[in-house]
Amino acid sequence: MPSRSEHNLIFYKECEMPKLKTKSSAKKRFRLTGSGKVRANVALKQHGMSKRPQKMKRKARGTMILCAQDARIVKSYMPNA
Repeated sequence: MPSRSEHNLIFYKECEMPKLKTKSSAKKRFRLTGSGKVRANVALKQHGMSKRPQKMKRKARGTMILCAQDARIVKSYMPNA
């Protein structure tokens, strides 16, 4: 029969919630800003940029802030962020 301290330890381990894991694809593609918004890269700029208009290339520079609906989905993929 386990001692009282061993019994408490076994009971505590059984009641522990499982760890929440971050999706690997999300942590590679998105970052959170200091205010909690989700920052992402702009799409359609990996190849074939010579065909694209100059205006589109200018707008695709850097990163963008996701809209609230998309940010809610991405945040569910990153519970520890």
